[in-house]
Amino acid sequence: MNSLTSKKFNVLLSKTAVKQLKLLQKKVRYAIRKTLAGLAEDPFTSRSGCDIKKLHGSKDPVFYRLRVGEYRVIYTVIQKDVKVTEILHRKKAYSFLE
Repeated sequence: MNSLTSKKFNVLLSKTAVKQLKLLQKKVRYAIRKTLAGLAEDPFTSRSGCDIKKLHGSKDPVFYRLRVGEYRVIYTVIQKDVKVTEILHRKKAYSFLE
């Protein structure tokens, strides 16, 4: 896993998330990286430019989604680690819960 470190939480990207991120356009990659840095401060609370929601249907572990334009970042929080599992277009983002 790759890591973006911060004072409060470590943001870790799975190999899948890294591959998905590399396939995106440069402008979208930049926007996602910027919002991932914000997760290092607070991965639970929505705020301006950072729409976060807890995903229903996920129990253990609990998954969250972060909206970045047309894309969704799916992640879970375990202790001080924010583990990003998927970075997908909104049309495909929720199929992994099924």
